Amino acid sequence: MSAIFNFQSLLTVILLLICTCAYIRSLAPSVLDRNKTGLLGIFWKCARIGERKSPYVAVCCIVMAFSILFMQ
Repeated sequence: MSAIFNFQSLLTVILLLICTCAYIRSLAPSVLDRNKTGLLGIFWKCARIGERKSPYVAVCCIVMAFSILFMQ
């Protein structure tokens, strides 16, 4: 089953995307700031979510890691 049809896998992919975009923006901000609109603007938006909501994203990552390690 692919990650698109499995809800838990989809949430894992979204969390990893948010964390990765925020990390890339912390290293090289010009890469993501160049594309704020359009299809590539999704990565800029994910980076903004990761920066502004970092405590909530961190808690979600911990809960997701716990559920993957111990629930499956």
